[in-house]
Amino acid sequence: MQCSWKAVILLALASIAIQYTAIRTFTSKTFHLCPMPSPQNCGLAAQDTDPSFERGCEEYPYFIYNASRKTHILVLATTRSGSSFVGQLLNQHSDVFYLFEPLYHVQTALIPRLSHSRNAADRRVMLGASRDLLRSLYGCDLHFLESYIKPPPANHTTDKLFRRGASRALCSQPVCDAFGPGDTNVEEGDCVKKCASVNMTLAAEACRERRHMAIKIVRVPEIGDLRALVEDPRLNLKVIQLVRDPRGILSSRIETFRDTYRLWRIWRATGRKPYNLDLTQLTMVCDDFLSSVSTGLSHPYWLKGKYMLVRYEDLARSPLQKTKEIYDYLGLPMDKNVVDWIQANTRGSNELLAKHKYGTVRDSAANAESWRLKLSIEMVDYTQTVCQKILNILGYKSVKTAEELKNMSLSLVQDKSFVPLS
Repeated sequence: MQCSWKAVILLALASIAIQYTAIRTFTSKTFHLCPMPSPQNCGLAAQDTDPSFERGCEEYPYFIYNASRKTHILVLATTRSGSSFVGQLLNQHSDVFYLFEPLYHVQTALIPRLSHSRNAADRRVMLGASRDLLRSLYGCDLHFLESYIKPPPANHTTDKLFRRGASRALCSQPVCDAFGPGDTNVEEGDCVKKCASVNMTLAAEACRERRHMAIKIVRVPEIGDLRALVEDPRLNLKVIQLVRDPRGILSSRIETFRDTYRLWRIWRATGRKPYNLDLTQLTMVCDDFLSSVSTGLSHPYWLKGKYMLVRYEDLARSPLQKTKEIYDYLGLPMDKNVVDWIQANTRGSNELLAKHKYGTVRDSAANAESWRLKLSIEMVDYTQTVCQKILNILGYKSVKTAEELKNMSLSLVQDKSFVPLS
């Protein structure tokens, strides 16, 4: 069937008319920013806002602008690098709403096999979903998280929220009535036991009541994967990238994930490397660190004022001083709760830590160097070989003999300053 030349002309004219009308519509109206629903983020006074404009904002909640520059904090780390400890340094602040690893639900609900996938397509799926979830959570839209929780929450209520007890806000009113304002040091287990289920609507309310939002993640490989969030004008995102000596990470994973790292344990015990050892369990850590740190330390314009590199060893040696540097970078006051928590949680016994592998009470300096006494010199030498580039960049010294390994202690870490780009 052929169209006549008259029909073609009529279609072209109609298209031009539609485009012209659209342009006139957008250019003839003043552009407004949607007011935030929270008093802390109220960008426009209610009395100055046109009612029809308010209805439009309700219909398009993703266009809410962070007018008061609420601080959104992201701790970017890998497993067994001290990220739980750093997360608690933020969680203790009375005006920070903290979430412990919400991306756990993305990984387990999307496709569990993605957890250790090297496939590029699988990685894109995981990263896309993770970025969408993080963006929603920073807007205190906790209901978005419900689609990843299994079984699905009933009436926005669930007892399956991963590590809810690690968040003070989720163990306090209005989310939980079991503890009063004076209960400042609630144990995670007590919170889970006494607070029972989490009402996500109340959790969202608690999120909006606090001026700042912090999230800890270990399931995004490197800072470049988060560029879309860093550049999002609706967010005031500040990233803390936590790194640790790969030898320490390997040692901690061998102790914690005993089944997954069973062959590494055999190597350590026998001195012979198993032929079927999964070496990517180590090399991926170093490759991700190298890619991410290289991006951060190259000071790209999109990370200006939004990136801080922190070595776990520096935090372990001088927890109070390093925490103050972190809070200075974030532009937040370090209140008494944070100081008290540091003093109570950096002088503990490593025997206690052994009983609670995900705990934060420890002798921080001794814990940071304990890998020297747990890894064989053959494993240390292999790690130094495959991770040489990132060890050099981060200022971690190599050793050549078992004697040198056991005697050097924290002198294995060079004094090095990583100043946030302002």
